[in-house]
Amino acid sequence: MANIKEERRGFIKFSTLGILGLALGTGVVISPHLLRAEMRLRPPGAVPEKEFLALCIKCGQCLQVCPYHSIKLSDLVMGHGVGTPHIDPRERGCYACSAVPCVLACPSGALEHTLEKAEDAHMGIAVLEFPNRCLALTNTPVPKGHSKRIHDFTNKQNNVTQLERDMLSKLDEFEGKQCTICADMCPLPNPLSAISMVGSGDSKKPEIYDGCIGCGVCEELCPANEPAIVVKPRLTYEDYYVVKGVKS
Repeated sequence: MANIKEERRGFIKFSTLGILGLALGTGVVISPHLLRAEMRLRPPGAVPEKEFLALCIKCGQCLQVCPYHSIKLSDLVMGHGVGTPHIDPRERGCYACSAVPCVLACPSGALEHTLEKAEDAHMGIAVLEFPNRCLALTNTPVPKGHSKRIHDFTNKQNNVTQLERDMLSKLDEFEGKQCTICADMCPLPNPLSAISMVGSGDSKKPEIYDGCIGCGVCEELCPANEPAIVVKPRLTYEDYYVVKGVKS
């Protein structure tokens, strides 16, 4: 409950400042940037973006029940959709909870209640956007302290869960080893349907498959200083890898 109150205070603060700034600086003119449709990573089960923005009542119930602290509320700085839930995958991805509690908690239908399993979600698609940063491709061992950023984020939460502690313990075990974090930490029940490491010898890379739901865990946990693998919100495997013809 404390977390949701902090999130609400945050977006109210930025909303107030933003509205005052617009009123003083531009009168009735509103920046097109604020009116554009959001392309942020939404929680599992999010309906199409325009419908989502119309249905979401900004209650924060999805945030409150998330056991990984994956969901946060947008403020005015982030554009149109102030107060709506989204996921910043570099901070904390979605861990594909089996009961999909965020969907169950949504009272408005902004998160589609027909979604019963996280692996059936279509949040986005993972992409090896910056292969030159990939530790696996460059045969660079996972560095010491690689998980500090994830530990720090977790420790800031008021009610760290056992699920988070278990995730961190598993992540810490990769230190000094060849990097396979994005594949081995994929939270799906059948991770090989979404991602695997391919290649020969010491040079391997992640390959994405159509089972990827765009949860963002691979982006969160990527041990490179800047993530080599990122999630494209709202896109499907077909959108990126089939229609565009991009090799995963």
